[in-house]
Amino acid sequence: MSKGRLEAFSDGVIAIIITIMVLELVAPHAASPVDLLPLVPKILCYALSFVFLGIYWTNHHHLLQAVTQVSGGVLWANLHLLFWLSLVPFVTAWMGENRFAPWPVAGYGAVLLLAAIAYYVLARVLVALHGSRSTIARALGADFKGKVSIIIYVAAIALSFLTSPGACLLYVLVALLWLVPDRRIERVLGPRPGRD
Repeated sequence: MSKGRLEAFSDGVIAIIITIMVLELVAPHAASPVDLLPLVPKILCYALSFVFLGIYWTNHHHLLQAVTQVSGGVLWANLHLLFWLSLVPFVTAWMGENRFAPWPVAGYGAVLLLAAIAYYVLARVLVALHGSRSTIARALGADFKGKVSIIIYVAAIALSFLTSPGACLLYVLVALLWLVPDRRIERVLGPRPGRD
């Protein structure tokens, strides 16, 4: 399988995940803006999850720009990542429906944690395939942001049982950490004509 086909498949799955997530936002039957107030927790959860999915989509794109081939191991590592991302609509709806109750907030963090671990595994499988001196290995380096994100997720899961708003703030912190696109791969690849 070519890396282009893998990327197209992943793009399609992430697009479907976002579509499923937005379908959870059911419009109220009344026409007043006040009637939207009960939806605020769901909208906030949707917005946060949309940002996380966007972060995964952009970083996945950059990751695949730095490789030349994929293997069976890469395919399975990629499916592992997509599995955890496919659970984002469920935990998003659960957290929003229950107005940030501790168990749903912890469940949300657990899915984010497992997706982050899966992304790390995918990156390591790609490095193993291409070698320790490859473009992808040089671009990823020590992956400080990835490791810090995992630590923050673990802390947020534990914190969710003491203060779920505090845990949610940690999730927002991770999103802010990654909101600025990861430029490591772009720096290593440098400007190339025709690259999107």
